[in-house]
Amino acid sequence: MSDDPKVRVLSATHLARNILFQGETISILHDISLDVYHGDSVAIVGVSGSGKSTLLSLLAGLDLPTSGEVVLFGQPLMSLDEDGRALLRRRQVGFVFQSFQLMSPLTALENVMLPLALAGETNARERATDMLARVGLAHRLRHYPRHLSGGEQQRVALARAFVGGPALLFADEPTGNLDTVSGAQVIELLFELNREQGTALVLVTHDADLAERCGTVYRLAQGRLSAERS
Repeated sequence: MSDDPKVRVLSATHLARNILFQGETISILHDISLDVYHGDSVAIVGVSGSGKSTLLSLLAGLDLPTSGEVVLFGQPLMSLDEDGRALLRRRQVGFVFQSFQLMSPLTALENVMLPLALAGETNARERATDMLARVGLAHRLRHYPRHLSGGEQQRVALARAFVGGPALLFADEPTGNLDTVSGAQVIELLFELNREQGTALVLVTHDADLAERCGTVYRLAQGRLSAERS
């Protein structure tokens, strides 16, 4: 990925998402458009049930819109099948979730190694060890998720998300299950890694402190997206 800050990594145009419920069409998202560039930090805020997680799923190609288009790294997602979208994400996208989504049978080190191993990287152990040290968990390599605090689990999730050097990271309420102190630590790490790697961030959050740190803030209300700060 170029260091040019105007390289567009994500473009969404006129997105809509409808669902059929008990014979009635319900519109969740209406006519949403946005662009994300290399190194950007974008927060999407809104009340529970406003469709934030649905929008994130569309932007990441985990779900497809009823209408409109998402272009990820120059590739229209509607032109790819499920395997093609998964391959594109594996190469260039990271994810952080509120629920951490660590693999409970794997140690912290093995969790961070996993995406590298799946990609066939030969130095997965070394890179995962270095990244866990970067997030302050060099002493927790062999611990299982059940032996880690919530803040430590989220730091493992951050290490896993960033270890492959993604060009774009999606985060869905990354501080939602953390106490204030742990949440603040995770926010600091998120933006440190953003600066160091130039990774573009797209964050869904209720956390006012996290949204305040982002360069652009959108609000989603009644299925429509509006720029609150850009």
